[in-house]
Amino acid sequence: MSQFIERDPEKLSGAPVFKGTRVLVQSLFDYLEGGDSIDEFLSDFPTVSRTQITGLLEELKLEAIPDPVVSESEVA
Repeated sequence: MSQFIERDPEKLSGAPVFKGTRVLVQSLFDYLEGGDSIDEFLSDFPTVSRTQITGLLEELKLEAIPDPVVSESEVA
């Protein structure tokens, strides 16, 4: 899965949370969808680090936007 989130049936019924916290990943997206900044989220959830957020977003970006395929003719 991700190096920044975890799912544990003993934590919040297995909902995805930031590793080492009880903060739902969904909360981050709720903040962003509501127009709040990452800084506001971090202020309200100090157990989550900026590194966790940027790392998660980078993982999601790589899944959503894979590297373009370079054809052999472009390499030569």
